[in-house]
Amino acid sequence: MTDDRRTTPLEPDSIEPQMCTIDLRLQILHSLPVFTALSHDDITVINPLFRENGYEAGAPIYYAGDAADQLYVVAAGKVKLIRHTLSGQERVLDLLLPGDFFGSLPLMGEAQHSDTAQAHTFCCVLTISTRDFQTILERYPPVSLALLEIVAGRLRAAHEMLHQASAAPVESRVAALLLSLAERTGEERAEGWLIQMPLGRQDVADMLGITVETASRTLSQFRKDSLIRSGRRWIAIADREGLAARAEQTG
Repeated sequence: MTDDRRTTPLEPDSIEPQMCTIDLRLQILHSLPVFTALSHDDITVINPLFRENGYEAGAPIYYAGDAADQLYVVAAGKVKLIRHTLSGQERVLDLLLPGDFFGSLPLMGEAQHSDTAQAHTFCCVLTISTRDFQTILERYPPVSLALLEIVAGRLRAAHEMLHQASAAPVESRVAALLLSLAERTGEERAEGWLIQMPLGRQDVADMLGITVETASRTLSQFRKDSLIRSGRRWIAIADREGLAARAEQTG
Protein backbone atom coordinates (compact mmCIF):
# COMPACT_ATOMS: atom_id res chain seq x y z
CA MET A 1 0.00 0.00 0.00
CA THR A 2 1.38 3.41 -1.01
CA ASP A 3 2.13 5.84 1.83
CA ASP A 4 0.42 9.10 0.77
CA ARG A 5 2.68 10.99 3.17
CA ARG A 6 5.64 10.25 0.87
CA THR A 7 3.91 10.84 -2.48
CA THR A 8 2.09 13.87 -3.83
CA PRO A 9 -1.12 14.14 -5.85
CA LEU A 10 -0.08 17.60 -7.07
CA GLU A 11 0.75 17.89 -10.73
CA PRO A 12 4.19 19.42 -11.33
CA ASP A 13 4.27 22.96 -12.70
CA SER A 14 5.19 22.98 -16.38
CA ILE A 15 5.47 26.76 -16.66
CA GLU A 16 8.62 28.11 -18.26
CA PRO A 17 9.69 31.75 -18.01
CA GLN A 18 8.26 34.11 -20.63
CA MET A 19 5.56 31.81 -22.01
CA CYS A 20 3.04 34.66 -22.25
CA THR A 21 1.37 34.21 -25.63
CA ILE A 22 -0.91 36.95 -26.98
CA ASP A 23 -3.95 34.78 -26.26
CA LEU A 24 -2.79 34.22 -22.68
CA ARG A 25 -2.13 37.93 -22.18
CA LEU A 26 -5.62 38.86 -23.40
CA GLN A 27 -7.21 36.12 -21.30
CA ILE A 28 -5.43 37.30 -18.14
CA LEU A 29 -6.25 40.97 -18.71
CA HIS A 30 -9.92 40.07 -19.33
CA SER A 31 -9.97 38.22 -15.99
CA LEU A 32 -8.73 41.17 -13.91
CA PRO A 33 -11.50 42.66 -11.72
CA VAL A 34 -10.24 46.15 -12.51
CA PHE A 35 -10.97 45.59 -16.23
CA THR A 36 -14.34 43.80 -16.05
CA ALA A 37 -16.18 46.74 -17.64
CA LEU A 38 -13.90 46.79 -20.68
CA SER A 39 -14.75 45.17 -24.01
CA HIS A 40 -12.52 42.80 -25.93
CA ASP A 41 -11.57 45.67 -28.25
CA ASP A 42 -10.62 47.80 -25.23
CA ILE A 43 -8.45 45.00 -23.83
CA THR A 44 -6.77 44.60 -27.22
CA VAL A 45 -5.94 48.34 -27.21
CA ILE A 46 -4.40 48.36 -23.71
CA ASN A 47 -2.57 45.03 -24.07
CA PRO A 48 0.58 46.61 -25.63
CA LEU A 49 0.91 48.86 -22.56
CA PHE A 50 1.86 45.79 -20.51
CA ARG A 51 5.37 44.37 -20.66
CA GLU A 52 6.15 40.78 -19.77
CA ASN A 53 8.99 39.31 -17.72
CA GLY A 54 9.88 35.73 -16.92
CA TYR A 55 11.26 34.66 -13.52
CA GLU A 56 12.74 31.42 -12.28
CA ALA A 57 11.53 29.94 -9.01
CA GLY A 58 12.96 31.85 -6.05
CA ALA A 59 13.91 34.93 -8.09
CA PRO A 60 12.96 38.33 -6.60
CA ILE A 61 10.49 40.47 -8.55
CA TYR A 62 10.90 43.48 -6.27
CA TYR A 63 12.01 44.19 -2.72
CA ALA A 64 10.31 46.00 0.15
CA GLY A 65 11.37 49.63 -0.02
CA ASP A 66 11.71 49.70 -3.82
CA ALA A 67 9.88 52.51 -5.61
CA ALA A 68 6.27 51.52 -6.31
CA ASP A 69 6.22 52.66 -9.91
CA GLN A 70 4.72 49.59 -11.59
CA LEU A 71 1.69 47.36 -11.21
CA TYR A 72 2.21 43.60 -11.68
CA VAL A 73 -0.09 40.82 -12.88
CA VAL A 74 0.60 37.08 -12.60
CA ALA A 75 0.06 35.64 -16.08
CA ALA A 76 1.42 32.14 -15.45
CA GLY A 77 2.95 30.38 -12.45
CA LYS A 78 2.79 31.48 -8.81
CA VAL A 79 4.22 34.44 -6.86
CA LYS A 80 4.55 34.87 -3.10
CA LEU A 81 4.51 38.11 -1.14
CA ILE A 82 6.90 38.24 1.81
CA ARG A 83 7.32 40.61 4.74
CA HIS A 84 10.13 40.54 7.29
CA THR A 85 9.27 41.06 10.93
CA LEU A 86 11.22 43.30 13.31
CA SER A 87 13.03 40.19 14.56
CA GLY A 88 14.15 39.40 11.02
CA GLN A 89 11.80 36.47 10.46
CA GLU A 90 10.29 35.98 7.03
CA ARG A 91 6.50 35.86 6.84
CA VAL A 92 4.63 34.83 3.68
CA LEU A 93 1.68 37.18 3.32
CA ASP A 94 0.05 35.63 0.28
CA LEU A 95 0.49 33.19 -2.57
CA LEU A 96 -0.66 34.68 -5.87
CA LEU A 97 -2.04 32.80 -8.85
CA PRO A 98 -2.64 33.64 -12.54
CA GLY A 99 -4.98 36.63 -12.76
CA ASP A 100 -3.92 38.12 -9.40
CA PHE A 101 -2.38 41.59 -9.50
CA PHE A 102 0.07 42.92 -6.94
CA GLY A 103 2.43 45.75 -6.19
CA SER A 104 1.25 49.34 -5.95
CA LEU A 105 1.40 52.75 -7.53
CA PRO A 106 1.67 56.25 -6.06
CA LEU A 107 -1.87 56.92 -7.28
CA MET A 108 -2.99 54.03 -5.04
CA GLY A 109 -1.43 55.74 -2.03
CA GLU A 110 1.95 53.98 -1.79
CA ALA A 111 5.25 55.41 -3.01
CA GLN A 112 7.24 52.32 -1.95
CA HIS A 113 6.52 48.61 -1.82
CA SER A 114 5.80 47.47 1.73
CA ASP A 115 6.54 43.82 0.95
CA THR A 116 8.86 41.71 -1.19
CA ALA A 117 7.56 39.76 -4.19
CA GLN A 118 9.30 36.53 -5.15
CA ALA A 119 8.61 33.92 -7.82
CA HIS A 120 7.27 30.80 -6.10
CA THR A 121 7.52 28.78 -9.35
CA PHE A 122 8.68 29.59 -12.85
CA CYS A 123 6.33 32.40 -13.80
CA CYS A 124 5.45 35.02 -16.36
CA VAL A 125 4.48 38.44 -14.98
CA LEU A 126 2.92 41.38 -16.81
CA THR A 127 3.86 44.91 -15.69
CA ILE A 128 2.51 48.38 -16.40
CA SER A 129 4.07 51.72 -15.49
CA THR A 130 2.46 54.53 -13.50
CA ARG A 131 2.16 56.74 -16.57
CA ASP A 132 0.56 54.05 -18.74
CA PHE A 133 -1.87 52.99 -16.02
CA GLN A 134 -2.82 56.65 -15.53
CA THR A 135 -3.58 56.77 -19.26
CA ILE A 136 -5.96 53.83 -18.88
CA LEU A 137 -7.72 55.48 -15.92
CA GLU A 138 -8.23 58.68 -17.91
CA ARG A 139 -9.46 56.89 -21.02
CA TYR A 140 -11.73 54.39 -19.23
CA PRO A 141 -13.49 55.93 -16.17
CA PRO A 142 -15.10 52.59 -15.08
CA VAL A 143 -11.59 51.30 -14.35
CA SER A 144 -11.14 54.07 -11.75
CA LEU A 145 -14.32 53.00 -9.95
CA ALA A 146 -13.26 49.35 -10.01
CA LEU A 147 -9.84 50.29 -8.63
CA LEU A 148 -11.43 52.18 -5.71
CA GLU A 149 -13.54 49.13 -4.86
CA ILE A 150 -10.49 46.85 -4.98
CA VAL A 151 -8.43 49.14 -2.73
CA ALA A 152 -11.35 49.35 -0.27
CA GLY A 153 -11.61 45.56 -0.30
CA ARG A 154 -7.90 45.19 0.44
CA LEU A 155 -8.25 47.54 3.41
CA ARG A 156 -11.14 45.48 4.77
CA ALA A 157 -9.15 42.29 4.31
CA ALA A 158 -6.15 43.83 6.11
CA HIS A 159 -8.33 44.85 9.06
CA GLU A 160 -9.83 41.36 9.21
CA MET A 161 -6.37 39.78 9.15
CA LEU A 162 -5.24 42.02 12.01
CA HIS A 163 -8.35 41.09 13.98
CA GLN A 164 -7.77 37.37 13.44
CA ALA A 165 -4.10 37.67 14.39
CA SER A 166 -4.95 39.40 17.67
CA ALA A 167 -8.17 37.64 18.68
CA ALA A 168 -8.67 34.28 16.97
CA PRO A 169 -7.11 31.09 18.39
CA VAL A 170 -4.38 29.46 16.32
CA GLU A 171 -6.56 26.49 15.34
CA SER A 172 -9.16 28.88 13.93
CA ARG A 173 -6.54 30.82 11.97
CA VAL A 174 -5.03 27.68 10.43
CA ALA A 175 -8.46 26.39 9.44
CA ALA A 176 -9.41 29.75 7.90
CA LEU A 177 -6.14 29.84 5.92
CA LEU A 178 -6.66 26.35 4.48
CA LEU A 179 -10.24 27.15 3.50
CA SER A 180 -9.16 30.40 1.84
CA LEU A 181 -6.41 28.68 -0.17
CA ALA A 182 -8.75 25.88 -1.17
CA GLU A 183 -11.41 28.38 -2.24
CA ARG A 184 -8.91 29.96 -4.63
CA THR A 185 -7.02 26.93 -5.89
CA GLY A 186 -8.89 23.80 -4.75
CA GLU A 187 -9.82 20.90 -7.02
CA GLU A 188 -12.02 17.94 -6.16
CA ARG A 189 -9.79 14.89 -6.13
CA ALA A 190 -9.79 11.42 -4.57
CA GLU A 191 -7.89 12.89 -1.61
CA GLY A 192 -10.57 15.55 -1.02
CA TRP A 193 -10.55 19.25 -1.88
CA LEU A 194 -6.90 19.43 -2.93
CA ILE A 195 -5.08 22.77 -2.56
CA GLN A 196 -3.25 23.16 -5.86
CA MET A 197 0.09 24.42 -4.61
CA PRO A 198 2.98 22.97 -2.63
CA LEU A 199 2.01 23.58 1.00
CA GLY A 200 3.70 22.28 4.12
CA ARG A 201 3.84 23.10 7.80
CA GLN A 202 6.61 25.68 7.26
CA ASP A 203 4.49 27.47 4.64
CA VAL A 204 1.50 27.56 7.00
CA ALA A 205 3.69 28.84 9.83
CA ASP A 206 5.18 31.58 7.63
CA MET A 207 1.81 32.76 6.35
CA LEU A 208 0.31 33.01 9.84
CA GLY A 209 3.35 34.19 11.77
CA ILE A 210 3.35 31.18 14.10
CA THR A 211 6.06 28.65 14.95
CA VAL A 212 6.51 25.62 12.75
CA GLU A 213 5.92 23.43 15.82
CA THR A 214 2.52 25.04 16.38
CA ALA A 215 1.61 24.65 12.71
CA SER A 216 2.71 21.00 12.75
CA ARG A 217 0.75 20.26 15.94
CA THR A 218 -2.41 21.90 14.55
CA LEU A 219 -2.21 20.15 11.19
CA SER A 220 -1.61 16.83 12.93
CA GLN A 221 -4.74 17.38 15.01
CA PHE A 222 -6.76 18.22 11.90
CA ARG A 223 -5.47 15.04 10.29
CA LYS A 224 -6.34 13.01 13.40
CA ASP A 225 -9.86 14.49 13.35
CA SER A 226 -10.22 13.54 9.65
CA LEU A 227 -10.62 17.17 8.61
CA ILE A 228 -7.69 17.04 6.18
CA ARG A 229 -5.42 14.61 4.40
CA SER A 230 -1.84 15.61 3.84
CA GLY A 231 1.57 14.44 2.78
CA ARG A 232 4.91 15.87 1.77
CA ARG A 233 4.00 19.52 1.03
CA TRP A 234 0.40 18.89 0.02
CA ILE A 235 -2.90 19.30 1.86
CA ALA A 236 -6.43 18.29 0.88
CA ILE A 237 -9.56 19.18 2.84
CA ALA A 238 -11.55 16.04 3.59
CA ASP A 239 -14.33 17.65 5.66
CA ARG A 240 -15.20 21.20 4.59
CA GLU A 241 -18.01 21.70 7.10
CA GLY A 242 -15.91 20.41 9.97
CA LEU A 243 -12.98 22.63 9.05
CA ALA A 244 -15.29 25.64 8.65
CA ALA A 245 -16.61 25.00 12.16
CA ARG A 246 -13.03 25.09 13.48
CA ALA A 247 -12.42 28.35 11.60
CA GLU A 248 -15.40 29.96 13.36
CA GLN A 249 -14.26 29.05 16.85
CA THR A 250 -13.53 32.05 19.04
CA GLY A 251 -11.91 30.39 21.99
